[in-house]
Amino acid sequence: MKVAVFYYTQTGQALDIAKSTCQPLVEAGIEVVYKAIEPQDPFPYPWSYMYFFQQMPETRLHMPAPIKDMDFSDVEDADLVIVSGQSWYLSPSQPIQAFLQNEKVHQYLQNRYVVTLNGCRNMWAMGQKEIRRQLALANANYVGYIVLQDEHPNLVSLFTIVSWLFYDRKEAHGIMPRAGVSDQNISGAKRFGLPIANAIKSNDYSHLQKDLVELGAIPYRSFLVFVETIGHKMFGKWANFCRKKGGPNAKERNTRIFLFSIYVFFALLVASPIAIVIYYATYAFRIPHIRREKEDLFYNLTTK
Repeated sequence: MKVAVFYYTQTGQALDIAKSTCQPLVEAGIEVVYKAIEPQDPFPYPWSYMYFFQQMPETRLHMPAPIKDMDFSDVEDADLVIVSGQSWYLSPSQPIQAFLQNEKVHQYLQNRYVVTLNGCRNMWAMGQKEIRRQLALANANYVGYIVLQDEHPNLVSLFTIVSWLFYDRKEAHGIMPRAGVSDQNISGAKRFGLPIANAIKSNDYSHLQKDLVELGAIPYRSFLVFVETIGHKMFGKWANFCRKKGGPNAKERNTRIFLFSIYVFFALLVASPIAIVIYYATYAFRIPHIRREKEDLFYNLTTK
């Protein structure tokens, strides 16, 4: 038995999550092969301010920079595929999108069982919907997904992620906690490996997502999904606005990109708290929608 793990990471977090999740698989005698997803032109780390925000239009509009060709010869016989990555701009990161859109990857994933892992700040729902759409286009059998996120309050994680991405400062400093998914949560991801191993051994994935949900695989917070849904629509408008001045990293669109960056911080620091107040003020009217939304995000792995 064999599992192929395709991952993209700059800091090592996505790989750490994958290795923790797969630890019980290795202990069960299942071979795990790790394969890095590599952009043709690597993204810088740490990021510069403008280059980071320059990636928004193509990320949000699902027009990612291409990745290097991948060799599938050592994983043609894989029983399960795991894809481990992260969210950018309320969408899957560009390398994950490029992987899922690649024609050779589509051929490889056709009729294969797939599980995805997402290590993110705290907004993943819109990206998850895009991932299931892309896997449906590849005719893959999407059987489960796991989300690990920064558990700190929204504004706290904003400041720590900025410190991490722009200054490579991940460790706690001053009053700010350590950035990213905690070591405890990453280590705890190995609990998800047991139902995955059982599904592989029995060749029965029909209950895998339910088993993962029961183990806490989906950190659903309805008010964050509410904010994210609004943000996703606004990012789409900004993305098209910026693209009118040029393609990826075009200097001609720098002014619009800079305006977008100001909007992001305004939205996070001012608009989001106001939106949350409105959300809870109308919470009683939202309960039926929340139930439907939760059911969709927890158990729907198709585009239907």
